[in-house]
Amino acid sequence: MLKEFKDFAMRGNVMDMAVGIIIGAAFGKIITSLVNDVIMPPIGLLMGNVDFSNLFVNLTMGQSYASVAAAEEAGAPVIKYGMFINTVLDFAIVAFVIFLLIRTLNKLKKKQEAAPAAPAAPSAQEKLLTEIRDLLKAQR
Repeated sequence: MLKEFKDFAMRGNVMDMAVGIIIGAAFGKIITSLVNDVIMPPIGLLMGNVDFSNLFVNLTMGQSYASVAAAEEAGAPVIKYGMFINTVLDFAIVAFVIFLLIRTLNKLKKKQEAAPAAPAAPSAQEKLLTEIRDLLKAQR
């Protein structure tokens, strides 16, 4: 059973998939940072100094909290729609980048398919000309 597992784990597809997952996770962190640290602050500034990560709806009646952290610390149930907006933007950016990658790969694949194939075998005329050339070389 251990040998079968080793054979399975060492197959090329599994290793490629593992590398893809690791790179994808790192790419996801980069996109999250891009959205939270680069894109959302200017959008929040344009909307009147709004911090999207701190937008929430308090589900507790009669109590108000200054931030999501304060509400969570008090154990109040909240709907964190600002975090949801950030996550949707994360997804949209990742999906767009993957779209661009797949689009590029498809274009490269089409170019490879469109490339003319090498001739299978020389024609009878080419064979005859080759023989004549070789005979002329031999006579010199």
